[in-house]
Amino acid sequence: MEGPQVKNFAIWDYVVFAALFVISSGIGVFFAIKERKKATSREFLVGGRQMSFGPVALSLTASFMSAVTVLGTPSDVYRFGASFVLFFIAYTFVVIFTSELFLPVFYRSGITSTYEYLQLRFNKPVRYAATVIYIVQTIFYTGVVVYAPALALNQVTGFNLWGSVFATGIVCTFYCTLGGLKAVVWTDAFQMIIMLVGLLTVLIQGSAYVGGLHNVLERATNGSRLNIFDFDVDPLRRHTFWTISVGGTFTWLGIYGVNQSTIQRCISCRTEIQAKLALYFNLLGLWIILICAVFSGLIMYSYFKDCDPWTAGIISAPDQLMPYFVMEIFATMPGLPGLFVACAFSGTLSTVAAGINALATVTFEDFVKNWFPHISDKLSTWISKGLCLLFGVICTSMAVAASFMGGVIQAALSIHGMCGGPMLGLFTLGIIFPFVNWKGALGGLLTGITLSFWVSIGAFVYPAPDSKTWPLPLSTDQCVLSNVTESVPEVVSSRPALADTWYSISYLYYSAVGCLGCIIAGLIISFLTGHQHGEDIPPLLIRPVCNLFCFWSKKYKTLCWCGVQHDRGTEQENLENGSAWKQGAESVLQNGLRQENLAHAPGYDPKDKSYTNMPLEKVTHF
Repeated sequence: MEGPQVKNFAIWDYVVFAALFVISSGIGVFFAIKERKKATSREFLVGGRQMSFGPVALSLTASFMSAVTVLGTPSDVYRFGASFVLFFIAYTFVVIFTSELFLPVFYRSGITSTYEYLQLRFNKPVRYAATVIYIVQTIFYTGVVVYAPALALNQVTGFNLWGSVFATGIVCTFYCTLGGLKAVVWTDAFQMIIMLVGLLTVLIQGSAYVGGLHNVLERATNGSRLNIFDFDVDPLRRHTFWTISVGGTFTWLGIYGVNQSTIQRCISCRTEIQAKLALYFNLLGLWIILICAVFSGLIMYSYFKDCDPWTAGIISAPDQLMPYFVMEIFATMPGLPGLFVACAFSGTLSTVAAGINALATVTFEDFVKNWFPHISDKLSTWISKGLCLLFGVICTSMAVAASFMGGVIQAALSIHGMCGGPMLGLFTLGIIFPFVNWKGALGGLLTGITLSFWVSIGAFVYPAPDSKTWPLPLSTDQCVLSNVTESVPEVVSSRPALADTWYSISYLYYSAVGCLGCIIAGLIISFLTGHQHGEDIPPLLIRPVCNLFCFWSKKYKTLCWCGVQHDRGTEQENLENGSAWKQGAESVLQNGLRQENLAHAPGYDPKDKSYTNMPLEKVTHF
């Protein structure tokens, strides 16, 4: 292999890539024209709660798997082995907890912003604190998600860096602003298909290059890439069975189970059953993308096993491995490198679009509606569109700022996990522990944020010892090396005592640290300041998980409810007692329970299984 060399895109590659952007924009225009007469903010932000589970499931998978996954997962498998496939356990737990623990509370409350729940359960300061944290972390994360893949692709394929960054920002903002949530969901579904086609193309061509799947598995076994199950309980090890299955569950539940972007699309479904189906079908999509990405990494190792381009200095960062591999195997096939870049940018577009739409929703619901409660439907729709435009510009500007951050990019990417854990802890306090008061919730959130930032910033300043994070052996025996200098290990003069313990724990445990810190601090502060009385909390806001463990005794079940009246009337009546709704609430709430024993917000019609008489505004008395 020759020295560093950028292979440039052919005209067909640009045509394929441009088609992705044109079709995505076209979907936005289509929904803008189709839905132009339904000018309400609820229609714009949550699709009028009329979505079916199919496109929502595809949308969830697409935005869950960003370009960071398409480029980063194969690179991780290439360097550290296929233990990454154990994330299928974490994904399974995440989807089960989301659909059975968090989703029912959010869906039945009839809320649009997940942070609205925090005001119903605690008070406004807790809601505003969580909303501000979410807005800041999403802007940071979205900016980096746009810039990092664009940089990796630019350095390997010669694809224009700033052209792709601004094209991504402009197209996402365009179809979010025009078409709202429906455009985001259907565009995500289209982009999910592009991601799958791109990954499958790489798998098929890559397998053919290295002599078939049997060769791939044989070389991966010889290179120790298939040693998947490592049951070492050492929390300092980067990837073991426990760090991935336990730490991975906390990490993804923090950025998935209580994330506005996810929940917003789930509550856009016409029934709770449809919302749960969307989550479970999305799990199937996650598994498929995960397996494709892991096999891409193994095929890449099989191809480069005697000449690792990263160690040889042909590429400068591990994220460039996948684009470099694609340019190698598709060198004589114009158009196919463009398909892979479209695949990577499909992940970026879906993540950014979901972020922009979620940011507009929480800002409108948590701030605008609170400050101006009597604005008209038409004006509220225009404000929602204006917020989409504003956040699109901010996120694109953040991508520009990311180019000046240098090494801080890694830290910025960790922000999602650092904030996700404490946020997960906060919602867990509200939904599972009825006796936690607002002081415990706010104190727990601040404690969790402090702990997770402390450990992750410490790890960034004092990286873990090489023995815990060193990649598996990589060979450069058959490389033609040019101008490669030996790197001299840096001599570190002094490291604090915590550097080799607390700061060295696996990055997958950052979220667990923040979540558990938030829960423990919240419980302690609530007991010290006088716990909340369960009688004051509408049962709709609490998930009585103790019923699973005390099913054999009504006495113990009632004791664990901590005064919350779960057995007083039906859930529909609980909703009626907990909140008064301005229009059409009473008639709907008197319809009684449907067979599935589900409670829905006013406007839900059991006969049509849809929301047909949505109230314009609700007033709560919590």
